[in-house]
Amino acid sequence: MLQNSEELLNETISEEKTLSIYKLIMDGGVGGQVIIAILIVLLAVALYIYFERFFAIKAASKTDSNFMNQIRDHVSHGKLDSAKVLCAQVNSPASHLIEKGISRIGKPLADINTAIENAGRLEIYKLEKNVPVLATIAGAAPMIGFLGTVIGMIIAIHEIANAGGQIDIKMLSDGLYTAMTTTVAGLIVGIISYIQYNHLVVRTNKVVYEMEAKSVEFLDLLNEPI
Repeated sequence: MLQNSEELLNETISEEKTLSIYKLIMDGGVGGQVIIAILIVLLAVALYIYFERFFAIKAASKTDSNFMNQIRDHVSHGKLDSAKVLCAQVNSPASHLIEKGISRIGKPLADINTAIENAGRLEIYKLEKNVPVLATIAGAAPMIGFLGTVIGMIIAIHEIANAGGQIDIKMLSDGLYTAMTTTVAGLIVGIISYIQYNHLVVRTNKVVYEMEAKSVEFLDLLNEPI
C-alpha cells in the first residue's frame, strides 16, 4: 500500500515537472492562440529573409584579389571590351560599379563619378532588399506579445469580477497563460529578429566599403598619367 502511494506521488511530481509548451498555448484561450500564431508567422518570415539575404550578401562579398590588377591592365592598354567582359564574369556589386565606370570612359571624370555613385545606390538597394522588414519585426513582435499580456490581464480581471468574492486561481489560469506565453513568444521573436537584422547590416556594410574602395581605386586609375 505504501509502495503504491509512493509511486502515485512520484507520478504526480513527474507530471507537475513536465510543462508542455503546446499545452500552455492551448490553455491560453483563443486570444493567446491567435497572437502566438501571428508571432510564429513573423518568426518564419524573419528566418526566411535572414537566410535569403545572408547567402545573397555572402555571394556578393566574394572578391578576387587580382580583379583590379586585371582591370588596370585592360584599361591601360585600351581593352575596354575585355574589361567589361571581366566585370560580367566576376558579377559582384563592385564589378558592376567598375563596369558602369568603364562604359563612361571618354566623358568628364565628374560624369564617371556620378554614374558610379548612382550605380552604387542601386547595388546597395539590392543588398538591403527586405532587410528593413527584419527591423520592423524586431520592433513589432514584442509589442504584439505585450498586447497578449494586456488581453490576458483583461481576461483575469474579468474572471475576478465575475467570481462573486470566491476567487480561485484555476479560473485565472487562462488569462495568466495568455499573458505570460504571448509575452515570452513576442520577446523571443523580437530578440531573434533584432540579432538577425544587425548581423545583416554589419555584413552589408562590409560589402559597401569594398564597393567604395574599388570605386576609388578605379577613379585613381583614370587619373593616372598615360
